[in-house]
Amino acid sequence: MLTTNKFVRHQIIFTGLILVLSTVFSVVASAGTSGAQASEELKQRAQASKQVAQQFVKQLGGHLKKEMKANGPVQAIKVCKDIAPGIANQLSIENGWSVSRVSNKVRNPSSGIPDQWESEVLAEFEALAAKGEKYSSMKKAVVVDENGKSYFRFMKPIPVKPVCLSCHGGKEDVSVVVNAELEKQYPFDKANDYKVDELRGAISIKQPMDIPLKKKF
Repeated sequence: MLTTNKFVRHQIIFTGLILVLSTVFSVVASAGTSGAQASEELKQRAQASKQVAQQFVKQLGGHLKKEMKANGPVQAIKVCKDIAPGIANQLSIENGWSVSRVSNKVRNPSSGIPDQWESEVLAEFEALAAKGEKYSSMKKAVVVDENGKSYFRFMKPIPVKPVCLSCHGGKEDVSVVVNAELEKQYPFDKANDYKVDELRGAISIKQPMDIPLKKKF
């Protein structure tokens, strides 16, 4: 009888051990699946952000080139003032995100001023450029917690191109007429004295993690 009781106890212990191990393996497998899904979601969000940033630059660049060719740099000032915010707003609405341009040297102090995270990333971009990396190859994509909510944040640098100097260059680049219009439109302007290939700013995208991507990219 004693032997039988020992056997039963051993059998119960063995069965319990199997159940525990099965549960552990199940949890580990589930965690692995969840991790893979999370990784895939971040890849998709990064790809979506990259393409929206490209859309922003392409649309704004197209308007600028068209206006420069047709009416010159004075009229092109209106593109950055009026059309650029409209492009950012439209892309924000289409995707359910916040899409904007930020810079350490803003032209209009009512918009484009970076928050702390954006300022740190702009500094990272400049540090990488100082080491020889091209702005065209840079981007920043991370998940951050702000006030108890998670966001996917993405930034892509905007380097200064030759065409930018007509409105953002030094005294030798900006004509008297353009300078007069800039002083009229932007009395607190700091976005000047740039040289080609310097960091003008960045496209900044902020996605709430609790809002799924609205479309595939």
